Amino acid sequence: MYLKKIDGPRAVKLADGTVLTRADLPPQKTRRWVASRKAVVVKAVEAGLITMKEAMERYSLSEEEFEAWRRAVHDHGLDALKVTALQRYRQL
Repeated sequence: MYLKKIDGPRAVKLADGTVLTRADLPPQKTRRWVASRKAVVVKAVEAGLITMKEAMERYSLSEEEFEAWRRAVHDHGLDALKVTALQRYRQL
């Protein structure tokens, strides 16, 4: 089996003991961003699986958009990434 050379690790262990791999990341052409996909990207960047720059390029995100995801997860958890809950959490 041939493994493509990549920068950085192929898998990282998260604080809760689970393992996050590059295969767990959403596809590059993702257009429908549900909360769980956003959370995986944030976890991957924070765990060092991919860099913020790589995530922004891979998923065509702006720095502001990614930081909004990260802030929402840290301040309110996964539920804050749901589109229907955005207004509720922005008012806090």
